Amino acid sequence: MHGFASNVNRSSKPALLRLSDHLMEGYKKGVRPVQNWRQTTTVYIDVMVYAILGVDEKNQVLTTYIWYRQFWVDEFLTWDPKEFENVSQISIPTEKIWVPDILINEFVDVGTSPDIPYVYVNHEGRVQNYKPIQVVTACSLNIYNFPFDVQNCSLTFTSWLHTIQDINVSLWRTPEEVKEDKSVFMNKGEWELLSVLSQYRKFVENKDSYAEMKFHVVIKRRPLFYAVNLLLPSMFLMVMDIIGFYLPPDSGERVSFKITLLLGYSVFLIIVSDTLPATAIGTPLIGVYFVVCMALLVISLTETILIVRLVHKQDLQPHVPEWLRILVLEKITVLLCIRDKKKFGAVRVHSSDISHQMENSSTAKLAHYSTEYPKDYERSAGVVAPSKGNSLVADNILHEIASIRQYLEKRDQCRDIAKEWLQVGYVLDILLFRIYLVAVLAYTVTMATMWSYWQQA
Repeated sequence: MHGFASNVNRSSKPALLRLSDHLMEGYKKGVRPVQNWRQTTTVYIDVMVYAILGVDEKNQVLTTYIWYRQFWVDEFLTWDPKEFENVSQISIPTEKIWVPDILINEFVDVGTSPDIPYVYVNHEGRVQNYKPIQVVTACSLNIYNFPFDVQNCSLTFTSWLHTIQDINVSLWRTPEEVKEDKSVFMNKGEWELLSVLSQYRKFVENKDSYAEMKFHVVIKRRPLFYAVNLLLPSMFLMVMDIIGFYLPPDSGERVSFKITLLLGYSVFLIIVSDTLPATAIGTPLIGVYFVVCMALLVISLTETILIVRLVHKQDLQPHVPEWLRILVLEKITVLLCIRDKKKFGAVRVHSSDISHQMENSSTAKLAHYSTEYPKDYERSAGVVAPSKGNSLVADNILHEIASIRQYLEKRDQCRDIAKEWLQVGYVLDILLFRIYLVAVLAYTVTMATMWSYWQQA
């Protein structure tokens, strides 16, 4: 009578409850679930990348969010579905069964992953463990090609303790399916998922063999944001520096203009310094690009200062040396293909000689007129009769006229010298500008080619 009541109570229990009691009866979760201890437990794993949460170049850390799946066969969790109302699978708390110690070798921090307390078990003992994981791993990040860089970070799954004789790992899906699967990836952020490569490896440590499955997550940075906010402003400032060469070198506006550009570029570098990634082992090429651009601005300012100093008017400035005049105003003008050679030719005008000729002619005429026609000369000068006082006044007037003549001669000579140096300065300015322009263009083409190659690769 008691046995009949027991059978009635057992049959009155729900199928899932009876199945759970049946599976947990005498189950030891601390023992690897195999009937034959020589039998290896193979854990099949799979990884799907959901999102790239962060890339810390300074600390060399990658934060990803993945969907991790694994299954294995538990030989102690089997049953006949016919005895339990054709129940073929059941969810069991993870803490009540044996779970393999599969970890990621590159873990450096515990992520805020949700806790999934259950696993699915089917009647053949196949245990399916699905869980999302926020993975904070160490990764060797190469930032030299920033912002056109491609990063390859690995996630290595292996048993932390068990050898390959106890626990082996294998790939759930085929390598091709894992590589091309981007179905769950959020493709709206800074990083683009290129592929997920899988690799199985067996290694020996202290005469024991271990198995590991490595997933290589290959991601690529989208460079549009950095190209707009970093490269274009720098290029605009460099273009303005080149345009500044069209200001006349003898005006002081060019020096102040280029100093303003240099100060503006310095402020620009201060603003973008927080945007550029930094590591202790290297610097990105874009940082070198900014430094070289600033160096070019400094060279441009130095060239402008030298040219302005060369063409600056000075009273005690000597004539242009003959060798420099021939080299600059004759040979370099031909080299630069300057068509208006009269403008830059040897136009040294000896105004002092012309003044001397005019003075000698005027003095001779004056002397001739005063000796041959003294009366007419005196009458024209308003002098009735020559006297000693009038002669002294005439000498003073002639002395003042001679002083004025000497001053005008000196001024004309200074103007001629300044004009000669101005012509030399203009030619040298054109020469240095073309050299500077070739250097800037060559540097720009080289950087653009390298970045274009990296972006396509």
